[in-house]
Amino acid sequence: MSEEQKDLFQNENNHEWEDMPEFVQEKQEPFSIIKVRFETEEDLQDFAKIIGQKLTNKTKSIWHPYKSHWGGLNGKLRWFDES
Repeated sequence: MSEEQKDLFQNENNHEWEDMPEFVQEKQEPFSIIKVRFETEEDLQDFAKIIGQKLTNKTKSIWHPYKSHWGGLNGKLRWFDES
């Protein structure tokens, strides 16, 4: 982070952030969590085809149906003006 960027957040005399709407993002908790174990890469890929999602040996978690880890509805970030 550059010094200019740090100043935006740390400088008490910076008025750029005044009257900005508050941002609150609630954490989405899953209804249920199931661990599924695979003996082979082939088994993993068979399961990926069944559920219609891309899985690798590095995949730690997924949402079903698919939900982007980037947030928003269907992975699309949205902003609404409350005025």
